[in-house]
Amino acid sequence: MAKTVVIEEHGGPEMFRLVDRDVGNPGPGEIRIRHHACGLNFIDVYQRSGLYPMDLPHALGMEAAGMIEAVGEGVTHLKTGDRAAYAAAPSGAYCEARVMSAAQVCPLPDAISFEEGAAMMLKGLTVHYLFRRTTPVAKGDTVLFHAAAGGVGLIACQWARSEGITLIGTAGTDEKCALALEHGASHCINYRNEDWVARVQEITGGAGVDVVMDAVGADTFEGSLDSLKPLGMMISFGNASGPVPPFSLATLGAKGSLKITRPMLFTHISEHETCQKMAAELFGKVIAGDVKIRIDQQFPLTDVAEAHRALEARKTTGSTILVP
Repeated sequence: MAKTVVIEEHGGPEMFRLVDRDVGNPGPGEIRIRHHACGLNFIDVYQRSGLYPMDLPHALGMEAAGMIEAVGEGVTHLKTGDRAAYAAAPSGAYCEARVMSAAQVCPLPDAISFEEGAAMMLKGLTVHYLFRRTTPVAKGDTVLFHAAAGGVGLIACQWARSEGITLIGTAGTDEKCALALEHGASHCINYRNEDWVARVQEITGGAGVDVVMDAVGADTFEGSLDSLKPLGMMISFGNASGPVPPFSLATLGAKGSLKITRPMLFTHISEHETCQKMAAELFGKVIAGDVKIRIDQQFPLTDVAEAHRALEARKTTGSTILVP
């Protein structure tokens, strides 16, 4: 049996239930992993609230790290006793142990702690696909990144610095802006006391940025489009402030023949070989010191509701983990 956090109805953090579930043994292509730490992400909030509907009851959580307890037939990249970490669908990581498909579970190097592994997989692989797989981003390019002091944001700031990319961040306090700058942002704008669209134009000399990476959604969408240079790329990869409302495609033409995409991590890592390669490159960045995983909040698994409240209130910085 393993303690597992589930929801039986969509709604607020009060919907969480801690239950005991039978774990069982892995079948072909599966592993059983005992978690040492679990990650917290906004996608968990979207699933809990019903923005991303799911069949209920269902366990939540998309990333974790721990030890492999058993391996099913056909699994060759992992063995019993291995350290491992993952970001994977379907959800179910908020638990002490689980059986799951092995395809997106990655061997975790000894140089990276379980806590770092749990805090970095979904966020770090997201940064990987944003900078490496969505649109060409090269040394000398300029990127606008919203929520630059969050878990994804701090990794993105460091990734950009390591590759010679100018990153303009936004954040909601001067303290968060300082954190983004400390981690590699070239500039950071406090959107609560500055006109961030005007400030982006000032920083870029009126040219605009090559790419916007926006996980905030409704609150920043229009301004993000207005921050792009002609032919620029808008990457909308989250909805922290709510979903982007419908808009006319003609708007993209009028604003400079802009491009827009709405990627999902789980599309990028759906193939086993691609997922393992992306994870290896991410681990390489961390081991080399180019990216340090900052964990600013840690909650017992039993306090998952409080962790969600802190995330939704934008009271967190860096990554947050849950400890079973």
